[in-house]
Amino acid sequence: MAVFSSRVTDADKRSALRAALESGHLQRWPGAFSPLVATMIADAGFEGVYVSGAALSADLGLPDIGLTTLSEVVARGGTIARSTDLPTLIDADTGFGEPMNAARTVAMLEDAGLAGCHLEDQVNPKRCGHLDGKEVVSVDQMVRRLGAAVTARRDENFLVCARTDARGTEGLESAIDRAKAYVDAGADMIFTEALATADEFERFRGAVDVPLLANMTEFGKTELLTTSQLQDLGYNAVIYPVTTLRIAMGAVEKGLTEIAEQGTQEGLLDRMQHRARLYEFLRYADYNAFDDTLFTYTRAEKR
Repeated sequence: MAVFSSRVTDADKRSALRAALESGHLQRWPGAFSPLVATMIADAGFEGVYVSGAALSADLGLPDIGLTTLSEVVARGGTIARSTDLPTLIDADTGFGEPMNAARTVAMLEDAGLAGCHLEDQVNPKRCGHLDGKEVVSVDQMVRRLGAAVTARRDENFLVCARTDARGTEGLESAIDRAKAYVDAGADMIFTEALATADEFERFRGAVDVPLLANMTEFGKTELLTTSQLQDLGYNAVIYPVTTLRIAMGAVEKGLTEIAEQGTQEGLLDRMQHRARLYEFLRYADYNAFDDTLFTYTRAEKR
């Protein structure tokens, strides 16, 4: 039958996510910038989906400097979350304003079907976590931001993750101290942004006793670690936030160049996703069968 939304309830996705983080197995969450990408992530056998603020803003043609709005993030996140049975974690930047804004952000993301979000301790508006020139708010400000977010959720299993960007501005020990304060404020998980080496990941794991999220983004400040390395280090989840966008945009750029130079896309056919494969992801046959069963319109010549 046709499926217009996830077959798993929002509440079940959230409880499954909580259980998975305690399972002892690393949860792998590639970034999805569209619902179609999310369906491909599920088909490939990953455990969850991540919605990156950087990828979302890039897909809108904007730099990742806090220009996207709450409504844009909620709308895109909701369509992605409902496209698969997997739990979806979304980047909520700084909560889009003051603590009350962070509270409303959580309420709207929960309504949209997300399994959780992360809030960061940068000033508002923020910058990409792997760029220089970041600034972080005081610990007290971030604690109030998190407190508002935790209070606003109605489903206790909606995951509130705290991201700290202090490694790049104040050093590793400060980032660890901040993470501990954020846990005390109610954060369920800590996102350790822009750590440099496996040793730093290990030191963070040894100091913070809640689920930890690792960011394996390309071309940034972090050494790219394998899933086996992260599992051995005791991390609970890993995101690949912009990977699918970079793969897709790299292929698009090369393809457009070839069409412009060759005057045809003939040489690109073996690098494209075939129409038949796309239709498999879209479940085209299921929708046609559903339509044939229920559609009641009769053409005039058949009356």
